[in-house]
Amino acid sequence: MSADAAAIGAAAGLIGLALFQSALAAGAPLGRAAFGGGHAGVLPGRFRVASGVAVVVWASAALIVLRRAGLGPPALPAVVAAYGVWVLFGLLLLGAVLNAASSSRWERWFWAPYALVLAGLCFVVARAGGG
Repeated sequence: MSADAAAIGAAAGLIGLALFQSALAAGAPLGRAAFGGGHAGVLPGRFRVASGVAVVVWASAALIVLRRAGLGPPALPAVVAAYGVWVLFGLLLLGAVLNAASSSRWERWFWAPYALVLAGLCFVVARAGGG
């Protein structure tokens, strides 16, 4: 797989995470699929705020991955993208493990593999380098 294809796939997946978190922050009744699955329906306020922050984090992560492959905004320093993709790889790998250990079926059977695939794509981008 090329670094460009991996970066585009990872960015799309990260934007998917941002959209999911945006829905949670807006009050979508998807609490069983997030934050350990302990809240059926709409998340409590503090978790909705955390989801709002996550929107910014995941959207920024998408830009970092694209920049590392030479496809993203040149205003983002290349060194930030170079280290940032490795950080994302580690965080997504950790997220996959934590989701796999969750009591939430959504987290175990959907989010754990999702995070693992994103970690793999970030690994491809990080190893290949780019712009």
